[in-house]
Amino acid sequence: MYGFDGGKRVKGRKRHILVDSLGLLLEVIVTEANGSERINGLALLLESQENLDRLKLIWVDQGYQGARFETGVEHLSSAKVEVMRREGKGFQLLARRWVVERTFAWLMQKRRLVVDYEKLSETSESLIYIAMVHLMSKRLSQNQQSIA
Repeated sequence: MYGFDGGKRVKGRKRHILVDSLGLLLEVIVTEANGSERINGLALLLESQENLDRLKLIWVDQGYQGARFETGVEHLSSAKVEVMRREGKGFQLLARRWVVERTFAWLMQKRRLVVDYEKLSETSESLIYIAMVHLMSKRLSQNQQSIA
């Protein structure tokens, strides 16, 4: 699949998300697939200025590991970075990694997000926010019905 980003042709995109401990979306950026995860992770934190003071611990996968990334996070917020490392080959359940994966699974229930046909990455980001708002409002309405 090919997408368009900034007027040049790119092959694929990556979705970088910042979620809370419940897996609810705080921030998202959609970037070219060939970009550095560490740089895009710092860009995600820059986009999330209002959440930076609330962050205490950031769990990341191995693509974000490195001293420069940790230093960048320290400069942006007071949060500590903890890398969730896999040992060996095959599937392994990592301590907190499932929270982000579950959020991606929730988003993939929306047909429009399964394949990215959008020309602009901003459109993709907006569709992700819309999907999360729909999910959260659906849960809130279910809670209200169970209370009544």
